[in-house]
Amino acid sequence: MQQLVILTGLSGAGKTVVLRTLEDMEFYCVDNLPVSMLGNFVSHINADAEFYPKVAVGIDIRSQSQGFDDFQSEIQQLKQKTINIKVVFLNADKKVLIQRFSETRRRHPLSTAHHHYSLTEAVKLEAKLMNSIKQQADLVIDTSGQSALQLKQHIWQLMSMPSDRVSIILKSFAFKRGVPFDADFVFDARCLKNPYWTPELRHLNGKDKKIQDFFAEDDWANDFIKDLTGFSNKWIKRFEANDRSYITIAVGCTGGQHRSVYLIERLAVFLTNQGIDALVLHREISY
Repeated sequence: MQQLVILTGLSGAGKTVVLRTLEDMEFYCVDNLPVSMLGNFVSHINADAEFYPKVAVGIDIRSQSQGFDDFQSEIQQLKQKTINIKVVFLNADKKVLIQRFSETRRRHPLSTAHHHYSLTEAVKLEAKLMNSIKQQADLVIDTSGQSALQLKQHIWQLMSMPSDRVSIILKSFAFKRGVPFDADFVFDARCLKNPYWTPELRHLNGKDKKIQDFFAEDDWANDFIKDLTGFSNKWIKRFEANDRSYITIAVGCTGGQHRSVYLIERLAVFLTNQGIDALVLHREISY
């Protein structure tokens, strides 16, 4: 089936990186398409699906004059056609966005001479204006803690997953760096014993055998895994029954190195054994 990815989100959140990645994946990409032209564009590619099997369209705040109020109804109409449409929203923390614009010295689209907004005001206003689209998105990706390379790998893995059923994204993170914006479910593993306080384990992470052996002997860790897998197995099926495209499950600990990574790895094995595809992302450790 023909695939269309509508890529949107906050300025500075990584849309250019994602579009270039999709191009590498042989998507036909069009950036900054006005919302009012979306229907005609889809009709055009739909008429020649063999030539346009995979298409990505970038829509951002520059299309605001075309009316985001019509975005939801437009998407609903398009989804009724014989085409697989996914709306992907790129999000990031306001401080991160401000830092990115400051480092690159780029102008925010809302801080031009025409709009007269400061960078901080522009970032806050855009988040408010784009909130309705974020609420309608099939997938929200938090790029705050990701480098360009990590984001590319994330997108490559994500788009390679089957599109005919719910896709599960499993993410480990450090609470000290903030909770991921894109998480549907968040679990706190800071109640478990921390290998960090064992000197010979401190430099390792939850993917290492010594850390796995450490937790395998911990009854509380085993209980946590049992509850986590039981919860996930039950509610993934419920979301799938309601045609949900993506579910992001995040597990956090203090540093995002040991406990959260171990639990996410265990959950991924469980889901795989259940025949459920899962994308594993460890925010605080290298891929």
